[in-house]
Amino acid sequence: MKQRLKQEHIGFLAVFAGAGCIGLAPIWVRLSELGPVSTAFHRLLLALPMLWLWAAWDTQPNKREEKNKPAHTSVKWFALTGFLFALDMAFWHEALHHTTVANATLLTNAAPIFVTIAARFLFNERITRWFIVGMILTMLGAVLLTGASLSISKEQLYGDFIAILAAFFYGAYMLSLKHLRVTVRTAPLMARSAVYSTIALGIFALILGEKIFPSTIHGWLVLFALAMTGQVLGQGLIAYGFAHLPASISALSLLFQPLVAAIAAWAILHESMSSMQMFGGVIILSGIFLAKRSGRAA
Repeated sequence: MKQRLKQEHIGFLAVFAGAGCIGLAPIWVRLSELGPVSTAFHRLLLALPMLWLWAAWDTQPNKREEKNKPAHTSVKWFALTGFLFALDMAFWHEALHHTTVANATLLTNAAPIFVTIAARFLFNERITRWFIVGMILTMLGAVLLTGASLSISKEQLYGDFIAILAAFFYGAYMLSLKHLRVTVRTAPLMARSAVYSTIALGIFALILGEKIFPSTIHGWLVLFALAMTGQVLGQGLIAYGFAHLPASISALSLLFQPLVAAIAAWAILHESMSSMQMFGGVIILSGIFLAKRSGRAA
């Protein structure tokens, strides 16, 4: 029991840290010289060498994986996971160019709603009343966080709608990730699924006619920073944490991202951040910790 609690704490910290890293990703996307999908393509492409080196180093199997690993941990599951992540990235990066960083990040991270409902039926996770309270608090804080930047302009409404589509695919990606993490270690999972994400995003970028390569050193540095913080560290830590937490709590913890994104956008991109938004950030953190303490799935 103590070992399980320790693993849950480590998993929670991993998801929390990963969400913080990904919270910085919108800044790099905004600073990129390339279009949204080409930027997402390089996020995966430049991360691939690090992910495969990690997978080559992390070869020690654990007992649970050896016992449960099906003979057909099939290519289709890695391909599906990678494709869902590619769709999430494509829609989210597009949204970042049409609405505020805080809005795009918040709406994309509405994924916990989809994940919580789906996890109840797919993984038989029991959702307690206190978890629901924590989720409501967290979503309320997220609304307050972006409330000052709400707009009825057509462009921002388009960006918000695209971000909601990204949330749907992000939720599906997390459920697929949860399924694979039962029998596959973090490193090989991230490396294999990233191959399919890269291929899909490359095809999307070519179809859309976006410029594929940056023309300055600054442009390459921005893409490398995005790959390292957003993909290698961010998604890697989240994939690791998912192995030790219920999918619903893992997904809810990702709502830490809008807080980091809003603070970074205020500091670097000079997007406004009011006291109400700061209060929303405090509520987000309170809701996450309440759900984590009182809302474990049975």
